[in-house]
Amino acid sequence: MNANAVERLNSALEGRYRVERELGEGGMAKVYLARDVRHDRNVALKVLKPELAAVVGAERFLAEIRTTANLQHPHILPLYDSGEADGFLFYVMPYVEDETLRDRLDREKQLPVDEAVRIAVAVASALEYAHRHHVVHRDIKPGNILMQSGQPVVGDFGIALAVGAASGARLTETGLSVGTPYYMSPEQATGDQMVGPPSDIYALGAVLYELLTGDPPYMGSTAQAVLGKIIQGAPVSATSVRRSIPPNVDAAIRKALEKLPADRFTSAQQFASALSDPTFRHAEDASAAFRGGGAWRVATVATAALAILFATMTLQARGRPPAAPPVERFADPFLEGEAPTAFAASAFDLSPDGTMLVYRHNPGTGTILMVRRWDELRATPVRESQGGSNPAVSSDGLELAFQVAGEIKVLAFAGGPVRTLLRGTWPEWGPDGFVYATTDSGAVRMPSTGGAVEVVSRRDPDELAHIVYDVLPGGRKLLLHVALAGGGGRSDAVDLDTGERKTIVDGGGPVYLPSGHLTFGVEATVMAARFDPGKMELLGTPVPVLEGVQMSSFSLDGKLFYSPGASTAGRANTELVWVTRSGEVTSVDSSWTFTRAGSDQWWTVSPDGDRLALTESTADGLDVWVKRLPAGPRSRLTFGTFAERMPEWVPGTSMVSFLSTRGGGLDLWWQPADGTREAELVLDFERDIATYEWSPDGKFVVIRTSGPRGAEGGRDLYVFRPGVDTAAVPLLADPGYDEMYPSVSPDGRFLAYQTTETDRSEIYVRPFPDVNAARWQVSVSGGRNPKWAHSGRELFFHGPSNEMMVVDVETASGFRAGPPRELFGPVQGAISGDITGALYDVAPDDQRFLMGRNLAAVQNDAVGPRTILVNHFIEEIRARVPK
Repeated sequence: MNANAVERLNSALEGRYRVERELGEGGMAKVYLARDVRHDRNVALKVLKPELAAVVGAERFLAEIRTTANLQHPHILPLYDSGEADGFLFYVMPYVEDETLRDRLDREKQLPVDEAVRIAVAVASALEYAHRHHVVHRDIKPGNILMQSGQPVVGDFGIALAVGAASGARLTETGLSVGTPYYMSPEQATGDQMVGPPSDIYALGAVLYELLTGDPPYMGSTAQAVLGKIIQGAPVSATSVRRSIPPNVDAAIRKALEKLPADRFTSAQQFASALSDPTFRHAEDASAAFRGGGAWRVATVATAALAILFATMTLQARGRPPAAPPVERFADPFLEGEAPTAFAASAFDLSPDGTMLVYRHNPGTGTILMVRRWDELRATPVRESQGGSNPAVSSDGLELAFQVAGEIKVLAFAGGPVRTLLRGTWPEWGPDGFVYATTDSGAVRMPSTGGAVEVVSRRDPDELAHIVYDVLPGGRKLLLHVALAGGGGRSDAVDLDTGERKTIVDGGGPVYLPSGHLTFGVEATVMAARFDPGKMELLGTPVPVLEGVQMSSFSLDGKLFYSPGASTAGRANTELVWVTRSGEVTSVDSSWTFTRAGSDQWWTVSPDGDRLALTESTADGLDVWVKRLPAGPRSRLTFGTFAERMPEWVPGTSMVSFLSTRGGGLDLWWQPADGTREAELVLDFERDIATYEWSPDGKFVVIRTSGPRGAEGGRDLYVFRPGVDTAAVPLLADPGYDEMYPSVSPDGRFLAYQTTETDRSEIYVRPFPDVNAARWQVSVSGGRNPKWAHSGRELFFHGPSNEMMVVDVETASGFRAGPPRELFGPVQGAISGDITGALYDVAPDDQRFLMGRNLAAVQNDAVGPRTILVNHFIEEIRARVPK
């Protein structure tokens, strides 16, 4: 494309993309570095060659390319955009600054065997995903595999399909072909237009052969010569070129390069499995030991026959199959100073293959995530994981999802940028590259590379949360932990194809094991039963397999890692404590504890400091209670089967407000604190109210709506004046990020709130109610849940590791804030959260903070082993629950 053409392209794409320079040219398109003007990012803009565009036609090409635009996988480079502009057909993909696999091959000639196999397995997972979505790449080659932060991603996915489908037989008229000769399958080489997944498997086999040997499997001086060898050439063996290649890898490559599609692997996943299976053999290599002649062949046959006879006699003598591996237990398998420092929910995760554990650790400077690989002696910190919890290792063991301040982030262990996916909690990986998470609406999922958020299960009003604990084989069914408003939980299964949700058993944390068993928790006991994944139902009576467990994590190879401890299910699990500004902790009432359920914890001190209102879990559900301080009685304010939560003292009145489902959704109600009158509806909002805050004069109530990040009507702030307004109106409602936890200053002139507009939760302040007049950032390295001091001279908030932070403020003339400083570090056993629930309240004298503590976390601290690793625990399950 000459300079005039570049000018034409820039003119045609003005306001959308700005072409900066040419990057290269492929068989179908020229590639340009361009600037995405709307999103302020670099992109790779690819323009179909004019002769190809003329044959293809804009309408058909754009129609076909829509199919590929929906592919979302961690090893597939996504398609951002496509279109026609002034006769140019173009498509847009992320600009990857790292090199292609072709660049690396040109530099290194051959790759280490383990590295080559790792890349091939990752590409195979991308192919498997695409093939399940009926998309064939047709042009797998080293130049289309980009190395992004050490991880392979396949580019131009399905572009060849779009071109081929749009142009049909007329493609040959251009002199261009879909596919690169060295990596074409025999059916492509013969011009067969009906190529399918086996062609991609062939191409990947050819690529892996080249990664290992330095050359494609078939070479020639011309393209015709190469194609002729592909069609009729003798089978090749990578081992004959490089003897260090394992036999199973060579066998897998030879099967992938079979001439007939029917003789290749039936799926890319089978190819990947063969590469990882040392016992895999194919065709002639299975009998290689018997080839040749003379005395050597005779001796080899005789030796093999004797070995088989000896093995047969040994098994007959024993009268039973080989013994199962022994169950092995190891207490606290960590070096000093590297052990986990959290032992309940969200604390750790075993990788699916059981080779490593990711866990929470506090070295004294705040919580981080650590990774301990069992083949190494020392654990190592996970980069950029400060404040992280809920770690989840991907199916291939290459990436980690975790939660920080209510956001789900993903990183590759090998390096590269940390990606923020969505607002939510409890991440879990699916085998197809999706990351599942819990939000206010239920369980959702998003491709780990980013994309649209899809709701996979919606919670009912009596359910607090849907937590995806496992994705069943095949990736089409989920296992949910359903947290209930009345306390406890159950295990449900969800069919993603039909939307059916089916309760499996009472008890939570369901995990399916390759042995065909389902495990789940009841109080502090792990139960197991045989399970039919297809029918989503138990096949027998559950039996206990392990008692005294706070939290556990299974791997697919049968390992179990758990923290022992007593259960608090079915009895009081929370105590309230006062924490001084220096961090000293004392019980509010040592004779009183209560039952808390899920994330909807909430406690608040009355303006005079004589009472507190809180949410407690009862047999009927969630209810509001009022307690006299310091050690006085408590009384129940709300009754019935409704979920009633988040009480607040209404300024200048004797009323307590709360959220209730009695009207259908979560709406705002209030009632006299002594219960002398029935509750009255304050605000019937069109969506669920997540949290709210009264202005100090009681004239305004600021509410935070419930919904996913980035969606209109998501986590936004609205304002309502009881007795004046007929409906709440938007206050801060930018759909690009979340606004949460509003707090109005004592003089009513400023609003502090938590927002994700800088891609992590920070604390900002704006004038109130005219929030658009100014804006000030208060926190500098993350912040959550702001609350004003009653004096109006300080603003408190939680830092990224739950440390209590304070900022000195001055509001007499405008707004000024000093630097944040820490009052005290994380409180042992403190209950924390981010989406809903109060983390703390401030006493009227500003000298103490009301916080909740998890009794199990406190009572089990430093009692016996903190953690236990069990190898081959699956054998114990097989023995107790035989199939």
